This record gives sequence, structure tokens and C-alpha cells, in this order.
Amino acid sequence: MLETCLYVDDMARSKAFYQAVLGIEPLFEEERICVFRLPDGTVLILFARGSTLEPVATPDGTIPPHDGRGPIHFALGIPPGSVDEWRGHLEACSVAVESEVKWSRGRGHSLYFRDPDGHAAELATRELWSRS
Repeated sequence: MLETCLYVDDMARSKAFYQAVLGIEPLFEEERICVFRLPDGTVLILFARGSTLEPVATPDGTIPPHDGRGPIHFALGIPPGSVDEWRGHLEACSVAVESEVKWSRGRGHSLYFRDPDGHAAELATRELWSRS
């Protein structure tokens, strides 16, 4: 995957949340969009909900309309052995861990929390989906 896109109701609130929780700065932003580069080289894109319902003409071509409703789930990979550090960081940011899973097949650990729009964010150690 190259991009993870979230549709948000309050851009300033969501931008501030992801800056604080993930420690990232916008790569690009304007009223309807905020793009963050993640440490693995992928990007997290926040779109103002309802702002992309019409095609967007750019000098390079047209972006088709898109949007989303309701809470979605996404996961960001974290290094093995960093769960305690991330749990402490979320607590320091006043973000409640909704659920924690130590996967029974012996690989992987996940922390789940909600963003300001109710999306189910997961921080998962990268070995979660490693091959046996």
C-alpha cells in the first residue's frame, strides 16, 4: 500500500491529533487535505469529509470523486519490542487504549485506539503478518 486515507469532520482537530500521537508533520496541506509521510515511506492522507465528492482537475490529470462514511479500521506497523513504549506514549497523549491483543499464534501484538472521528486505529508489531 502507498496511501491510507481517512475522511475527517474537523481537519484542524485531526491534524493536531496525528501530529501529537504519531509525531509527524504535514508534507502537504490545504483546507480539504492534509498529507503526512509515515516513517516507512507510505503516506497518511486526511480528507475533509464531503470535500472530494466532485472530480478534482489538476495540471497532471483529474482525480475521480471519493469519500467515506462511518468508522473504519487501519493499522500502522511498529517495531517488535516497542509496544510498551507506544502504550506509554498513547497514555502521555491522553489517548485511551481500547483493546490490546497478543496474538495466539505467538506472533504479533496490537494496540487499538480511536481517533477523534471514531476510526479504529491499530498499532501492530510487524511480525503480526510474517510468514510461518
